[in-house]
Amino acid sequence: MPAAPPVTDALVVGGGPAGLALSAELAACGLRVRLIAPHPPRPFPATYSAWLEELPVWTRACCADVWTDVRTYLDERPTPLLRPYVRLDNARLLDTLLTRAGNGLTWTVGSVCAASRVGEGWEVQGTHGEIWRAHLVVDAAGHTGSLSCPQHLGGPALQTAVGLVAHFDTPPVPPGSAVWMDYRSSHLAPADLHAAPTFLYALHLGGSRYLVEETSLVARPGLSRPLLEQRLRARLAAQGTLPREVEREEWVAFPMNVSAPGPGPVLAFGSAAGLVHPVSGFQVAGALGDAPKVARAVAMALAAGSPEAAVQAGWQALWPPERRAAREVALLGLDALLALPGDQLPAFFAAFFQLPAREWRAFLAPHTGAGRLARVMLRLFAQVPGPVRASLARAALAQSHVSAQALRAALG
Repeated sequence: MPAAPPVTDALVVGGGPAGLALSAELAACGLRVRLIAPHPPRPFPATYSAWLEELPVWTRACCADVWTDVRTYLDERPTPLLRPYVRLDNARLLDTLLTRAGNGLTWTVGSVCAASRVGEGWEVQGTHGEIWRAHLVVDAAGHTGSLSCPQHLGGPALQTAVGLVAHFDTPPVPPGSAVWMDYRSSHLAPADLHAAPTFLYALHLGGSRYLVEETSLVARPGLSRPLLEQRLRARLAAQGTLPREVEREEWVAFPMNVSAPGPGPVLAFGSAAGLVHPVSGFQVAGALGDAPKVARAVAMALAAGSPEAAVQAGWQALWPPERRAAREVALLGLDALLALPGDQLPAFFAAFFQLPAREWRAFLAPHTGAGRLARVMLRLFAQVPGPVRASLARAALAQSHVSAQALRAALG
């Protein structure tokens, strides 16, 4: 019978950017870390982008592209966002995090099906009968979780997108640009936009290469892949910009409305911990920034000899009371988007990006406080056109107790 593997300080489930980032920081704190993922180390398959200023400084060496021409189309005229936007080089990011982890990280190929307390530590079971032991367990297995159960108010509200990285003879967006949101919809019947709004997200990757994604910002239930594929083809055909050569396809589907989780026996991180921004859908930049402080809190508590206290310290570092309050306010913003008829979304976002830049940037940032979020929301409510304001007011009345309570708490 093979000998049981040694007990590690921390076992992290999940080999995505969030799981590897926390693993690397835990190892850099001197802990012995086992990361379990279904595959060996490999560049992350998805496209990860972020506002440059929201990324930790060390990630600047991991940027594949940087755009200064960042724009939206909420009518026929572009709205410049005047804020640098980047796409991460996933291979470079992987190598940087593995180097940061050094010899303190053991990457194990496998899948986790259960975990149970054994004394003051944990026994983690693999799907093929493996047993791993650790003082502390972290669930970083994405939005479905592996050992935690993310909670969605009213059921999952999903962001879905289907995309292509392809070569184009005719550019689908202006060369050198990043189009964050293009709601132009002349290729759609008005009823289609009203019921199921979508927009184009597109990045020029150099030469004739572009990433184009037809995106549903949020819907309950989420829009299907076949519908989004049909929309993307129709949009590109209407523009006269069908691709010449497709390199790869992407499909994105994740919930936007995970509540701030309460402390549990297993520490969650990344999407499994509800860190997806409820309005933008961004998560990776926030996770890369959160990983060091969570790792330090965990390492200090483990050094004091208390695995249980280490979990609580990690939760407190990740979800302090102010951040929990901010999450509740941000979820109100998400509820407002769900309540708006699709043909009102362009006007809503036109007003949003007409706010002072410091305000809309703060609203999209991962660590803005509840009070500031609430003030931005109230200013936006006053600024949107009358029909949009009426729709938002009806949505607020439908959940008046929750809305008033959250806003009163945020505004003090």
